[in-house]
Amino acid sequence: MDALLDQFFNIQIMMDAWPIVWRGLRMTLLLCIVVIPLGLISGLAVALTCGVRNRAVRWTMYGFVDFFRAVPPLVLLVFVYAGMPFAGMRPSPFLAVVIAFVLNNASYYGEIYRAGIDSIGNGQWEAARSTGLNGFQTLGYVVIPQAVRNVLPDLVSNTVEVVKLTSIASVVALPEMLYSADMARSITYNPSPIMLAAIVYLILLWPCVRLLSRLEHRMGR
Repeated sequence: MDALLDQFFNIQIMMDAWPIVWRGLRMTLLLCIVVIPLGLISGLAVALTCGVRNRAVRWTMYGFVDFFRAVPPLVLLVFVYAGMPFAGMRPSPFLAVVIAFVLNNASYYGEIYRAGIDSIGNGQWEAARSTGLNGFQTLGYVVIPQAVRNVLPDLVSNTVEVVKLTSIASVVALPEMLYSADMARSITYNPSPIMLAAIVYLILLWPCVRLLSRLEHRMGR
């Protein structure tokens, strides 16, 4: 037991590694601050575009959603970072991660929003139009707020997945939390920094998981 604690829960090594992990945590939080709002906004745009009457535009968006939901995020990230230079564009690791994650999450958020919009009955549209609201006003003031409320647990769940997804940014040498913890591990020859990163992820995400459970319970009632 002592050997296990020394290898995985060495408090002294965790304390020594904390400055490095903290720098990685700040990068992880920055990624979340950029990617999550962009993903939410892009996803809403995708959902609305999927509802237009033009069949060519609609099916193009269906293809976009299916493609980026089917491609693994890691493959997409490597393609953006290593493939775009062949087209004359050299994104920084941070920009490559943002592009890959936003494309991936726009497709997932878009499907969530679309399910929420489809859950609103035609009676809501007709009632809103009967009050004098035009189509855009009906969508903005009546349909979207109700749709978001109906799919809020799914939005929170996908957002939690986005936070966890930031750990794969280490493959392009972006110094997020996992990458920084692994660097500390290579210096200390001890996996305790990795366990420290896992604990930080748990502290960050556990409240979100509990919130998700409460939302699901309330929606179920």
